[in-house]
Amino acid sequence: MNSLERYVTTLEGKPVDHLPRLPILMQFAAEHIGSNYAAFASDYRVLTEANIACAQEFGIDQMNTMSDPYRETQGFGARIIYETNMVPRCDRHPLEDDPDFSKLPRPKPLEAERMRDRIEAVKTYRSRVGGQSSIMGWVEGPAAEAADLRRLDNFFMDLLDDEDYVGDLMDLCVEVALEFAAEQIKEGADTIGIGDAVASQVAPEIYEKLILPRQRRLVRGIQKMGGAVRMHICGNITHLLPGLASLDLDVIDVDHMVHPATVREALGSKIAIGGNLDPVADILRGSPESIREKLEKCYCEAKNPFIVNAGCEIPSGTPIENLNALCTPLLYRNF
Repeated sequence: MNSLERYVTTLEGKPVDHLPRLPILMQFAAEHIGSNYAAFASDYRVLTEANIACAQEFGIDQMNTMSDPYRETQGFGARIIYETNMVPRCDRHPLEDDPDFSKLPRPKPLEAERMRDRIEAVKTYRSRVGGQSSIMGWVEGPAAEAADLRRLDNFFMDLLDDEDYVGDLMDLCVEVALEFAAEQIKEGADTIGIGDAVASQVAPEIYEKLILPRQRRLVRGIQKMGGAVRMHICGNITHLLPGLASLDLDVIDVDHMVHPATVREALGSKIAIGGNLDPVADILRGSPESIREKLEKCYCEAKNPFIVNAGCEIPSGTPIENLNALCTPLLYRNF
């Protein structure tokens, strides 16, 4: 069973030889091949080379196109500053002073520099590991992208003060995300990840009224294109689980402060739960023995279908033996 078969079979809820391993590698991967975060985020050739090298060394089953949240934002006209050993930053949020988004350029995935770079990453993966490994494209969720455009504090005020405006802005973000996802699926992505971390900071009633309907439109649109959907919301999403249960996701990443059994109970038996060791306390600072113990416990709590992952990105500086421990095959159990 190769990596792609293992992943697809897991999503189908069927037994596999061992559980798929989908840790998120970014700065770690760049440094592992002697590069840096700036090169990784700005050049698809570095990103793909780093992830392929790590997949071969550690046994990772999905090729990743994540790097930072500002791909679409650059298409909307933002200037992105690359930091050698840090996540890229937005020099100025396009709507932070003037909320009129009709003045912004409409991102075109094949023309916007950073969106095109991600599409090239997907194409590279297809040419090198197509049919062998899962390939995950990536888009920003409606809340995350709206916050990137408006600036976070403005976005939170919009949610409270101007529901019509913030809804229209998120609708635009969904339209752009669907266009971006379509190009990535066309070039070989079997899965599209959705990053919507800011949603974890919103009260459930606001989430379900304003954000959830836009996420639903995005998820269903991607699935209609033939892509699986992997939702990634950093932070504590326990209060959002009733809403998330309505999305019919394929995979959900669970951060370390969320109890896997709670997620399983809320989301049902079909969705694959990824997680959820603490990236710092468990992966960076733990030992191979403690990692295996906690991973086994997490699997027993989450049950099938389950995907091996930490709660978020594997930190820079993680000992090689610790990542090896996380990725050592964990045999499927018939829970």
